[in-house]
Amino acid sequence: MITFEQVRSFVAVAEELHFGRAAERLRMTQPPLSRQIQKLERSVGARLLERDNRRVALTTAGTAFLEEAYRMLALVEAAGDRTRRIDAGAAGVVRLGFTAVSAIAVLGPLLRRLRTELPDVDVLLSERVTMAQVEGIQRHELDLGLARPPFDTAALQSRVVRREALMAVVPEGHPLAAGDAPLTPDDFDGQPVIGYHPQQSRYFHELLVRFLANAHPRIEQSVHQVLTAMLLAAAGQGLALVPESAASLHVEGVVLRPLVQHGGDTRLDADPERPVELHAIWARRPATPVLRRVLDVVTSL
Repeated sequence: MITFEQVRSFVAVAEELHFGRAAERLRMTQPPLSRQIQKLERSVGARLLERDNRRVALTTAGTAFLEEAYRMLALVEAAGDRTRRIDAGAAGVVRLGFTAVSAIAVLGPLLRRLRTELPDVDVLLSERVTMAQVEGIQRHELDLGLARPPFDTAALQSRVVRREALMAVVPEGHPLAAGDAPLTPDDFDGQPVIGYHPQQSRYFHELLVRFLANAHPRIEQSVHQVLTAMLLAAAGQGLALVPESAASLHVEGVVLRPLVQHGGDTRLDADPERPVELHAIWARRPATPVLRRVLDVVTSL
């Protein structure tokens, strides 16, 4: 079997063409160096060096083997470097879940930062709603998620990575589309409103219910996605509530209007003016070095 020490010894002799200088370079004596070369030649099954008292020269087989020896040493060095980088969290794979809305304002800047700061980290993306992200983390399918609260804090850790305002989506030409004053819950009284599915889109469903708690809108549609709510509003099917970043979707036929500040539920709203939160979530098992490095980037956005 060819060993790393045998290959390293052969390269030193092949480059020096002198056992004494090669032994000094390797910080060893000549007898064990000669034994390494002899073992290598037996393993290879060919004579690699011509040697006598006056000179050392490469055989034809030795010249060919030297090229392969350089490749072997380079591969070992590269493997060692990558292993050290993985151990330090500078290389590896992170499986990242994200919601469609989180991709609007966070995913692009995050991926650009990761390419710059951790170029040897491969990010495998998986678009999933929050519940599916939680399940994926628990089943070891995902390492990290960009999702909406609430979470099972006994099983998951989380950090807020973005807070933003809740906005009203109003069809162009609607009476509420004009003006600069923020809309109040009373403005929605009697209006058709596009709601969110209470299970599949629980977070936005709860935000809408809390904001309109004292109003009497007509919830005539129930959707899973923010984009769908905006498209239905553009089609004149009602008003909708969306996060401020949804303006980046540039849906034609609607106007985004601000909403009045409201107290909300302080257990859920850390910032009443920006009640829409996006969290990074991950399991309460020990984080890998690469996950810790990615988390540092995520939470510094």
